[in-house]
Amino acid sequence: TRAPFPVKWKGMTARAVRGTKDLFGKELRMHQRIVATARKVLEAAGALELVTPIFEETQVFEKGVGAATDIVRKEMFTFQDRGGRSLTLRPEGTAAMVRAYLEHGMKVWPQPVRLWMAGPMFRAERPQKGRYRQFHQVDVEAFGYASPGVDVEVVEMALAFLESCGLRSYEL
Repeated sequence: TRAPFPVKWKGMTARAVRGTKDLFGKELRMHQRIVATARKVLEAAGALELVTPIFEETQVFEKGVGAATDIVRKEMFTFQDRGGRSLTLRPEGTAAMVRAYLEHGMKVWPQPVRLWMAGPMFRAERPQKGRYRQFHQVDVEAFGYASPGVDVEVVEMALAFLESCGLRSYEL
């Protein structure tokens, strides 16, 4: 929770940016348990953990998510680096996972390639109640095999993860 009063530090107000929060204590321990549960359940199901950079070239999301989507048009934190390249803070995991799958030649591995990741994501939208500009997400994907059975497998992995986290009431 926010301090009930502005905290002054070196002549400025020291407060997290709106839509972000610090994790510590009980909330940090819960976050760590969720990621540890994802690791245990998803790797037991054959998924390989992937850690991608928190920013990518903007085109990864424009082409991967779709230039006409709200995520790309309204919600991305995009900036230019000193070399003039357009970079974007990761708004979701799938596009970065596809980029890594292609870049590292995973298409020649035995298919399907199952990947999972956990990490911070960023959305530039004005945060509504209960939403954050920086949030944490677990993502699981399977690449390289065009079968509805693989989609079912990914959903089953996600459900096993949710149930291992203790969720009993959800809608699929």
